[in-house]
Formats: sequence, structure tokens, C-alpha cells
Amino acid sequence: MTLLRNNIFLIGALCAAPLILGTAAYYFRWGTGGHANYGELIAPRPVSAPPFDKLRGKWVLVAFDAAACQADCEKKLYFMRQVRKAQGKDAERVERLLLVTDAATPRAEVLFALENTWTARASEALIAAFPGPVTDHIYLVDPLGNLMLRFPRDPDPSLMNKDLQRLLKYSRFG
Repeated sequence: MTLLRNNIFLIGALCAAPLILGTAAYYFRWGTGGHANYGELIAPRPVSAPPFDKLRGKWVLVAFDAAACQADCEKKLYFMRQVRKAQGKDAERVERLLLVTDAATPRAEVLFALENTWTARASEALIAAFPGPVTDHIYLVDPLGNLMLRFPRDPDPSLMNKDLQRLLKYSRFG
């Protein structure tokens, strides 16, 4: 009789264990390695300005910088170009935009390096719509015109690529 009672208790414990462990893992966040994205998520906010109106329906990688475009600016533009090219057949769903923060004209070398990148002047209102020091980040605007993600000052292009590939894979827009 004791053996039968022990067996029933053991079977009940084995059946209840996944439910108990699953509930504990959910509430105590066991095994979560943090977030899956590399870029910093931003609470979506609409961005409506002339350059973005033309690019509606596309994912847009956005960089702000002065027209002189020093080495760090050129590096950002290079990363943006490479991340777009790395999308393969989905590359046409992604556009690049350089917003110039001053009244100067970009150098000829910079214009050559831009290669199919949209350029526009950034108004004070547009700069204010983006969080943080805008020249320190690369931003991502979704096809509906919402600012949603920003990448750090010196981004890892392979991790940027992963974020963008994931978004393009699961997005029905753009």
C-alpha cells in the first residue's frame, strides 16, 4: 500500500513539475539573456518632414552630421551602405538618409561615397524630434514613418545587420 501511494505521489510530482517550473521561470525570468536586439528601442514617434514623406513605405537608416563629414561620419555612412547591401534581395526595402546639420555643402569625396544616399538639410524641429545627441547615432525609421530604433556611436555592423534582417523578415510593411 505504501509503495502504491509513493508511486502515485511520484507520478503526480512528475506531471506537476513542468507547470511549476514554467510558472517560476516566467515570473522570475530565468534563462533570459536580456533583449534580442542590438539597437536601442525608442518609443515609436512619428517623424514627418519632407525627406521622410518621400521615403514612406521604406525602412530608412538615418544619420545626422555636418557637411564637412569627418572620419566618424564617413564610417557611419560606410556602415549604413554595407548593412543595406547585406540585406540581399531585401535591400530595395531599405533607404539611407544623411541629414546635414549645417548650411555648408558636402565635399566631393563625401558626395561620391554617399552613392544613392538621400541627403537633406536638417531643420531645428527635425533635430529636436530625435533623442540624444543626433550626430552620435544611426537611427532607424519604419515604413510607416515612426522613429523606432537607434544604434550606438560606433556600431557593430554585423549586429546592425541582424536587427535589420529580423525586422525585414517579420515586417509586412516596406
